[in-house]
Amino acid sequence: MSLEATDSSALTRDEYELLLDAAETYREALVVRLCGDVGLRPRELAELTVDDVEQVRIDPPRYLVRVPAVDDGAGRTAYLPTRVERELRRYARSNGLTTDDRLLPVTARRLQMLVSDVAERASDLFDQPALADVSTSDLRGYFARTALVDHAVNPRIVKAAGGWGSFQALESYLPEPSDATIVDAFEDVERPSSPDRTRRDGPVVGDDSVIRLLLAASERYALLRLDADGYVDRWNRSAASMFGYRAGEIVGTHVSTFYTDAAVDDGTPERALSTALEESGHEHEGWRVHKDDTEFRVTEVISPLRDDQGRHRGFAVFVRDVSAAHEELESVRSRRDELEGQYAVAVAHRAVTQSLLESTDHEEIETRTCAALTSGRAYDCAWIDRATHSNRHTDWRAASGIEPGDVERLVPDAWRDDDPSPTTDETVRVATGVELPVAGDTGEEASTEGTLARVLLSYGDTVYGTLTVATDRPGAVGDEERRWLETIGEQVGYGIAAIRRRNLLLSDRVVELDLSCRDDDSFFVDASRQLGCRFELDSLVPVSESTQLYYLRLEDASPADVFELADDDPGIDDCRLVETDEDGWRVEFVVTGSSPALTLTEYGVTVLEAVTDGGTTSLTAECAADADLRTVVAGLRSAFPDSELVGKREAERTVQTAREFREGLEDRLTDRQEASLRAAYSGGYYDWPRESTAEEIADAMGISSPTLHNHLRKGQHELLRTFFDDPDGDEPASSTE
Repeated sequence: MSLEATDSSALTRDEYELLLDAAETYREALVVRLCGDVGLRPRELAELTVDDVEQVRIDPPRYLVRVPAVDDGAGRTAYLPTRVERELRRYARSNGLTTDDRLLPVTARRLQMLVSDVAERASDLFDQPALADVSTSDLRGYFARTALVDHAVNPRIVKAAGGWGSFQALESYLPEPSDATIVDAFEDVERPSSPDRTRRDGPVVGDDSVIRLLLAASERYALLRLDADGYVDRWNRSAASMFGYRAGEIVGTHVSTFYTDAAVDDGTPERALSTALEESGHEHEGWRVHKDDTEFRVTEVISPLRDDQGRHRGFAVFVRDVSAAHEELESVRSRRDELEGQYAVAVAHRAVTQSLLESTDHEEIETRTCAALTSGRAYDCAWIDRATHSNRHTDWRAASGIEPGDVERLVPDAWRDDDPSPTTDETVRVATGVELPVAGDTGEEASTEGTLARVLLSYGDTVYGTLTVATDRPGAVGDEERRWLETIGEQVGYGIAAIRRRNLLLSDRVVELDLSCRDDDSFFVDASRQLGCRFELDSLVPVSESTQLYYLRLEDASPADVFELADDDPGIDDCRLVETDEDGWRVEFVVTGSSPALTLTEYGVTVLEAVTDGGTTSLTAECAADADLRTVVAGLRSAFPDSELVGKREAERTVQTAREFREGLEDRLTDRQEASLRAAYSGGYYDWPRESTAEEIADAMGISSPTLHNHLRKGQHELLRTFFDDPDGDEPASSTE
């Protein structure tokens, strides 16, 4: 096929595009472009280097190529289109070429064979036999014809840029002018000149060239053509770069090859083509598949192709890879959902706090807590179990968002096989993939995958039960939400303890309890059994939620032996001897672990007496008349299983008026003690800083300073004893002058 021979055999634009589509490598496409778009000969290509390219204009960028001299001829300057310059630079970078390296280090004969291979491949792929004979000379002819005819470039410039020796060599590329062409050429002669008119001085870029320029600028765009049945008819390098298939592998394959299996089963490819045909175009977004089976997100525009008679000839498909934007959007959505979830949890937490302030008893706290947690979007359902840990029996269950009897079917099997409550190391226990009930579209019950989280309701070492929440929020119960739930568990536990203590304080009637504990987990039970000693509780002083001071009377064993046992007990932080008398010793223990007295205190029970003898602790305590004794005893047995309620009795609480308290106190003080206390108080001795010293008070009373201190100490002792101890039956303190 020779372009110089006859005009009818000239390479058309469509045929040139088919050649480019048939190029399987950047190297093949670059050679075709350097011949067809720049007009270089094979011998010139073989000597071309990257350094021969020169940028001659910055905005917009324009390039020339200094064509090296070959065969003892002179070199020349050719125009290098921007899109070709970009591909040339990309090829050089990908092959690690320096500016001095030859761009195509092969012989001219090898470059001619390369073009012939591309031509034969295009002929086979697109069923165009005439393409098989295209040569590098035909490509140079295409360059000349396009410049002269399509872009109306000055023949002198074409001759110089293409390296032709005479204008006669270009004659065959110029069409015979028609009458209309002659008139149009001299149209400017008839028009008056205008200083505002501008002259076109550059090549006009056609629509096809613009599209190819855009496709070459990024690997995120692809353009392909399908036949009327949806099979790949045209495949270019942009599509090959995006999907990973070479033209020989994909031409003739149905477009469903690029869709996911689920989309193919759903009929998405056929539906997209039929919609595009019915609506003269169709745009949608979805997942597509690379050759290596990896998926990526695209937006796709399908437009039907029709001939001059309006008959359907196929489809043009424009594909844009939007994976990066999709991932960023999904990340933003995920973060938004996460923040909305955190806000919902915060709202639920505030609702729980408000419900605790409004609750008046244990049961109401549990009921209101569950209702508050499910009032918003944080949780679908919630329930609280009061469980006896020793026998795993649920004594009471409050629930919201679910019927109490339906809870068991939500509990995971892993939670049934062992203790479902969180441990010390696992404050919040979480189960994922739980089937949660939801209302279906038809009103029938359906299910969705969700998350369960369980937290202990505790105060100090006492556990009142467990709170469980369920939600189908994606990514629920992360580290931040775990901390929220831990705080809720502590608040509810503290609220229960406070309610119990308040009810005991305000109750006119109390229930006195007799309990016994023979559990070796109690240090005092274990010590009395090993040493045969006796402990009697004098006073219990709370220091913090987990620490108490025990003041006890010790008999029948030396403090040293008891302290030696205490050193090995992790629940005893410290111990010391306070005083010694003829009947025994008074000792102090700093208890940081659990003990029967501490457990009862945390359930709102006041311990009146506690005596440990012979491996058994006998406790006498009192609680409000409306207290749930079953829960109290169950709580004690959960910590100390070998414990039991021995007896109970109701009693009226004696109310002492302020006058009765004062009169009782006056009976316990001597006149000198009362006078000393009044003088010290009125004289500012107890202020800070002091307004009077002890010497000044003593001098005013006419007594010595040591005598004043003696009266004050004994008077203060009686004041404190009256406040902390029961004064009934005690004799007034004797006077000691």
